[in-house]
Amino acid sequence: MMMENEPYDLLIIGGGPTGLACAVEAARAGLSHAVIEKGCLVNSLYNYPTQMVFFTTPELLEIGDLPFVCEREKPNRIEALKYYRRVAETYRLTVRQYERALAISGNDGDFMVTTEATTGERHEHHARKVVLALGYYDLPNLMGISGEELPKVYHYYKDAHPCYNRDVAVIGGANSAALAALDLCRHGARVTIIHRGTEMRRTVKYWILPDIENRIASGEVAALFRHEVTEITPTRIRVRSLDSGEERELPNDVVFALTGYHADSDFLRATGIRIDPESMKPAFDPVTCETNVRGIYLAGVVMAGRDTGKIFIENGRFHGRQIIEAITSGQKADKQMA
Repeated sequence: MMMENEPYDLLIIGGGPTGLACAVEAARAGLSHAVIEKGCLVNSLYNYPTQMVFFTTPELLEIGDLPFVCEREKPNRIEALKYYRRVAETYRLTVRQYERALAISGNDGDFMVTTEATTGERHEHHARKVVLALGYYDLPNLMGISGEELPKVYHYYKDAHPCYNRDVAVIGGANSAALAALDLCRHGARVTIIHRGTEMRRTVKYWILPDIENRIASGEVAALFRHEVTEITPTRIRVRSLDSGEERELPNDVVFALTGYHADSDFLRATGIRIDPESMKPAFDPVTCETNVRGIYLAGVVMAGRDTGKIFIENGRFHGRQIIEAITSGQKADKQMA
């Protein structure tokens, strides 16, 4: 295990846009910092569908006052990846990629974060303050059914081409499911949407909802509303009607279980952060973003608990400013008292 002796002023766990925004603010304030990211830079964005176009405009994804220039009104995945690489380079951010945070110990002013690289090598990083910008996209909501572990089952949608001329089930009724079903349909897959609700969710983006509803009405995409998947086999899936209880089997080659994601509440609890059992929201100060564990802060969607639809890149990118302001004002107050 390697020891990183010189303590950072700020250690940020999570290298997504919100984590990078925290690092940018730290760099601007002259604080030494490092970002710990278990995958590549902005790993969650990298795992978005290959042809994805963001719902928002580029200026709402900007961090560090660095302009985000793209060809069209809304940026795509490739443009976003390029932009955030440029942010890291412009501000010379210290990003330790492919290194997973395992545990946090110590106290305010003297924390130790134990990490493990993909090589298996472990490190110990010391920091005065810690920010958890964990996101939630890396932990899918599992269905807990037989066959969910089969290699044909995916909790992320990437590309339609491998599914050409195959029987594909898309489980879910929100934006991700609608986008995947449309893309699969347009690339020659035989698609069935399976959703517990009576229709696609009304929260599906306004320009996507009529498209998927028209594809369902025309029969181009099959839809089983008020149904759930009860079993997955190598060649079929079993579904059950939530109204009648009737079960039947469908031929199946690929399953996209797009049933949502959640933050790593176990990691938060292990750190000492209180979690509300109903909302799953962690305890933190909305002004400073500091948790009940002094010296540990939250940034981004990890604050939201179950209500992940309330925090996005667009508003999470400002949390870094709140955190750094709280840290630097606290340092000034300590000096004045001394």
